[in-house]
Amino acid sequence: MADDRRLWLLRHGATEWARIGRHTGRTDIPLLPEGETEARQLAPVLTQEHFSAVFSSPLQRARRTCELGGLGGTMTVMKDLQEWDYGDYEGITTPEIRRTVPDWNVFTHGCPNGEDAAAVQKRCETVIRIALKTPGDGDVALFAHGHLLRALAGTWLGLGAIGGRLLMLSTGSVCMLGFEHGNHAIVRWNAPANGRF
Repeated sequence: MADDRRLWLLRHGATEWARIGRHTGRTDIPLLPEGETEARQLAPVLTQEHFSAVFSSPLQRARRTCELGGLGGTMTVMKDLQEWDYGDYEGITTPEIRRTVPDWNVFTHGCPNGEDAAAVQKRCETVIRIALKTPGDGDVALFAHGHLLRALAGTWLGLGAIGGRLLMLSTGSVCMLGFEHGNHAIVRWNAPANGRF
């Protein structure tokens, strides 16, 4: 595969739990009305692009973002794009966790009865491998979740999933990973979902 393919990372639109900072891993909650608006704002840009493949997390917030973003007709569900498994920390905020684990960070500490960065990195490596080997000459769109996409970017850059701790990612945002003189690079990060990027 030529080193001109870009991976478009598309975080789902706003949800109730995302708005208040509750860790939303496998809980399958819907988009808020403003999350649906964010997703619709992706369509003017995404529908003008040629994608060799469009993959989405199986969770409804990612699939619905893909649909409203105009790419639902070509979407393939990919289980490895599911959000981090927060285990015992599902539905809990970081400040609540830090009451008992003062320096807790999902990237450095992982989650009891859930995933750690090493497990998430393996999934990210699988996603990247599939995206790069997808036939065709277009880019690949990946609809997923905040921590997973940050971990994927860290993995892409050679920092491992833990490298995602250095990146912020808003709901309904667009990011692009690509190549610079053969090296993995960030092309665009955390662009707003209003088509003006």
